[in-house]
Amino acid sequence: MEQTVDYALSPEALAQFHRDGYIGPFDLYTEEEMEKHFQALRPKLINTKKAIYRQDRAISGNTNLANYDRHLDVDFLAHHITRPQIVDRVSSILGPDTLCWRTEFFPKYPGDEGTDWHQADNFSNVAGSKHPQIVWPEDAEFGGTITVWAAFTDATVENGCLQFIPGSHKTMNYDESKTMVYDEKAINNVEKGGVRRGFFGYDYRQLQKDPNWSPDESKAVSQVMRKGQFIIFWSTLMHASHPHSGTTDKMRLGFAARYLPTSVRVYPYSDALEEFGGAASLEKFGNVLTSGVNRFTHNRFVDQTVNGYRFQARSEVGLR
Repeated sequence: MEQTVDYALSPEALAQFHRDGYIGPFDLYTEEEMEKHFQALRPKLINTKKAIYRQDRAISGNTNLANYDRHLDVDFLAHHITRPQIVDRVSSILGPDTLCWRTEFFPKYPGDEGTDWHQADNFSNVAGSKHPQIVWPEDAEFGGTITVWAAFTDATVENGCLQFIPGSHKTMNYDESKTMVYDEKAINNVEKGGVRRGFFGYDYRQLQKDPNWSPDESKAVSQVMRKGQFIIFWSTLMHASHPHSGTTDKMRLGFAARYLPTSVRVYPYSDALEEFGGAASLEKFGNVLTSGVNRFTHNRFVDQTVNGYRFQARSEVGLR
């Protein structure tokens, strides 16, 4: 009989996570396994015919929406977000009943700027409607979402690995009800503290509660990871990435999966995914139950079947 491995965080590791706002990296695939998966994955990412935000279905704007939530049509990614190495650790933080509500790819090509320092609580700042994308219960002690960032290629300082400021998840320095103004000319053309940093054509400084405040980069930690590893962090943690120096011609690719307790409401005020000036219908969207059971009726879920996912309306979910 095969023994089941429990990957839950130890009490000491959990205390470290709550102190720092992140933990890892952890091994998930060997370098050889990840390279094999990545080569098989690349043509599937180019083919967006089965993607739930197909470009010919997009309402407007951001062409990158077609590669959001690809775990809903790519088998490897569907399996990846439910791997016990990830889910056991996430559940030890969030509780036994969890869901995955979002996945995104984060490529960084030679010469690309670093991602600016930022935090995200309810994700309303990126939505044109200004509606929060996630809403925690009123009595919740937390906010934000757990992000599991997996390195599908090596992530180094030279090619743009993540940076964290430990312990910064406990205070939100940004007001997500404010508006960021898109400026195409700002892409790859803004220096902050001597480093090229941007945010997809937006300037996160426009959301600062205190316009004179700036992140203490002297405390920043670079998260170097080999391909096949992953790291876990709160979205409210101050995080950024280095620029891609261009000293190598290889891209850096990260895959981020976002997790919540099932008690949190996802897209409660919108029928469209709205991100950085783009929008696409949520008609085919559904959360994935990643551990435990769902005891609520406020979210829409999908069930994985032999031929893919079966989508459920909110009213069909109930107690599972």
